[in-house]
Amino acid sequence: MKKKAAALMTAALLAVNLLAACGGGDSGETKGVETTAAETEAVDVKSEETGGGGTEAAETTAAGETKGGAAADGGTVKIGVVQLAEHPALDAAYEGFVEALKEAGYEEGKNLELDFNNAQGDVSNCETIANKLVNDKNDLLLAIATPAAQAVAGKTTEIPILATAVTDFAEAGLVDSNDAPGTNVSGSSDMNPVEEQISLLQELLPDAKKVGIMYCSSEDNSILQANVAKEVCKARDLEVEEFTVSDSSMIQSVAESMIGKVDAVYIPTDNLMAEAMATVTMITNENGLPCIVGEENMVKNGGLATYGLDYFALGKLAGNMAVDIIENGTDVSTMPVQYISAEDCSLAVNSASAADLNVSLDGVMDRAKDLAE
Repeated sequence: MKKKAAALMTAALLAVNLLAACGGGDSGETKGVETTAAETEAVDVKSEETGGGGTEAAETTAAGETKGGAAADGGTVKIGVVQLAEHPALDAAYEGFVEALKEAGYEEGKNLELDFNNAQGDVSNCETIANKLVNDKNDLLLAIATPAAQAVAGKTTEIPILATAVTDFAEAGLVDSNDAPGTNVSGSSDMNPVEEQISLLQELLPDAKKVGIMYCSSEDNSILQANVAKEVCKARDLEVEEFTVSDSSMIQSVAESMIGKVDAVYIPTDNLMAEAMATVTMITNENGLPCIVGEENMVKNGGLATYGLDYFALGKLAGNMAVDIIENGTDVSTMPVQYISAEDCSLAVNSASAADLNVSLDGVMDRAKDLAE
């Protein structure tokens, strides 16, 4: 297709999208506007992906090169986004993604259209949003958290998908392998430095003998991290007891059930637990049970400490991958999953929680940032 024809097709598609949006919200919604299952109409994805020449703007070839559309002709790049839930870590990942695009010269209102959708923690909403984003013929899709990534990956094999805040892409069934994806999905992993976090637990709580691992049993990334933590604890002669929840209604009772049974709690980067961290620590801190957690915002909400990831930096990794796809036509199936190294993680503590728990931070304060509010 000649460049002029591609540009005309892109303009027509944008006009159709804007007209369609009049009935159900602006397709270029930014983060402040959320999409739920009640607001978004599910579509027949198969017919949209295989029918008519209009699909050409969103499709990629086997080599990963765009077959027309804004990414190819220098017009506006359309990126559809689905985020599992609203909490600080996932929000930061999105902000990092947008910052990477901005640094490369892509800004909303100029040459970038972002359609941000928040599933409000509901996996069924992820499915509905994924249908919408594929039907809207975006040039690229961003999924934030594992269930969101699984939802969009199940709707298209043509549009490049980047995911972030996913612990293990291969374990989640998104790629053939993390080093060589072989699918239309890649991105940045939030695999925690679990061994370093358990070391931190032992450094701050040298008398701890039994560790409770609390996580959501329906999140693949949490199961993976919990299994790693169990192996690390075993190697360090720590006894382990698992405490699992499947939905938010269980969190308070499960947190209460840990009291008197374990000496410390380890909570990985779990989306459900991150949303409810204040509820957990209200119970554990009051009862003298310290929590070592997977990421900094969980420390802000009462966790004792973490040696954790910077989710803004994690989102930027995915954003840089997006720029490579947009500008160079790089085949996403050949792009290895990206990781933040343990050396780039940071130590964070909550001195207020430490005071409540009567835990000394003297040995780490010279290298830690205090997130107490």
